[in-house]
Amino acid sequence: MIEQFSMDYLQDYFEGFDEEITKYQWPDPFESVDDARELLQGFLDGVKNGETILLSVLSEDGEFIGSSEVHGLSEDCCEVGVWIKKSEWNKGHAYTALKKALDIARTKYGKKEFFYEADIRNIGSMKLLRKFEDEYEIIEQELEKVTTDSGKELELQGYIMKVRE
Repeated sequence: MIEQFSMDYLQDYFEGFDEEITKYQWPDPFESVDDARELLQGFLDGVKNGETILLSVLSEDGEFIGSSEVHGLSEDCCEVGVWIKKSEWNKGHAYTALKKALDIARTKYGKKEFFYEADIRNIGSMKLLRKFEDEYEIIEQELEKVTTDSGKELELQGYIMKVRE
């Protein structure tokens, strides 16, 4: 199930966004629930202002298992993201969640280009992108090697996902 994110899932988001999830991402796990609340409130403010789509991914029994989002809805090329907690990997949730976010951006906001970025060592994220090849032209960008503020060394590969007409 996919629904609009609400702060009802704050604790679940905080606990689920752990070391394993962030291993190949710029952000690190939150240091406190208040840090998670601050970030998510910023996202929700973006939702209110029409800049962001933020969705909760729920299991069949209503358990919070991750989120998907689209940022920069006022831009020509929006940035997309998705994460699913480890116990729910390889069940199709990431595809369903990201597809829902993309579909909303396309139908409600008329968006046709999206930026997707993942570390090349994150095999699941690379496979996920390829599931969209029938609907989107996938245009590879230049690989970027970066070191985060916390010292993680990332190899980020960006892609433009362009709607196939």
